[in-house]
Amino acid sequence: MIAEKLIDLEREYRNLEREMSNPEVFGNNDAYLKLNRRYAELSPIMQLWEEYKRLSDSKKQAEELLSDPDMRELAELDLETANSRIPEIEQELDVLLLPKDPRDERNVILEIRSGAGGDEAALFAADLLRMYERYCVKAGLKMELLDSNPSDLGGFSKVVVELSGERAYSHFKFEGGVHRVQRVPATESQGRIHTSTVTVAVMPEVEESEVDLNMNEVRIDVFRSQGAGGQGVNTTDSAVRVVYRPGTPDELIVVCQDARSQIKNREKALNVLRSRLAEMQRQEEEEKIRSERQSMIGSGDRSEKIRTYNYPQNRVTDHRLSGDDKNHPLDVVMNGNLEDLLEALQRLQREELLAEMAEAAE
Repeated sequence: MIAEKLIDLEREYRNLEREMSNPEVFGNNDAYLKLNRRYAELSPIMQLWEEYKRLSDSKKQAEELLSDPDMRELAELDLETANSRIPEIEQELDVLLLPKDPRDERNVILEIRSGAGGDEAALFAADLLRMYERYCVKAGLKMELLDSNPSDLGGFSKVVVELSGERAYSHFKFEGGVHRVQRVPATESQGRIHTSTVTVAVMPEVEESEVDLNMNEVRIDVFRSQGAGGQGVNTTDSAVRVVYRPGTPDELIVVCQDARSQIKNREKALNVLRSRLAEMQRQEEEEKIRSERQSMIGSGDRSEKIRTYNYPQNRVTDHRLSGDDKNHPLDVVMNGNLEDLLEALQRLQREELLAEMAEAAE
């Protein structure tokens, strides 16, 4: 445990209390919310720190009273309490003081694409989208459709959504990768189990100033939105296609057509492009670090299988986990109840970070 860091955080915490009581700050909603968010983040750390200091003082006083026959029994009880609780507090503080992912607070661009398995993969892409929709309702997040390519049977070859709300990225950061499904497709007459795959990409949104996007390398096309017909089809050219570095090996294409406004579709498409470019840069940097440390697991890329959804056995298996955390009831998960699974992945991440910090300290 780093006492110096806790002392600095305590100083920041007290300053936040003073600033939040300032009438000028209280009248500025954005400033107050920012301060309050940081105050709430530090509060559990400060509660433990206060308990740690109190128990440390109690332990010191008890040690001094051990030589007093009249106070010895009470001192031994106080020592037992302090010696039992202080190591627990130190472990809890170690976890709370782990480096925070600065992207956790950001909104998310989520892309779901069908992989191997044709129509069945497209149908499962729609199932995953419904699963995420249900989870968003439970987590208080908003989902907005940006682009979709529906299949004939009601699935999606691709669907792109924006997820917004408090700590949106922290909820979905573990969903990126290949999701494999094993089940009997509705079109299978022999009752055979098929294996299909769907890829999920999770990209934290970035501010315009964070990505150096040269608009001279971008072509923007407008066209009429496609739909199922009737009132759902726009009669104006509101859909937007953004092509980054067209005709080169670096070409990227982003389409947004679900908003009625061409301006909004253009804004959303450029936002998705920036997020993709930022994610690609992050992956390149992480890959370089992995190579230098020679600590890659499997292929280490986005295409690696992370989870299997086995319908005949009503089981979801997350291949990054082990023991009791590895398997979960499929019907529960598909209904949007991802909390247990995500908490297990968060615990795993914390354990890995603690191990890395311990290794670095040696």
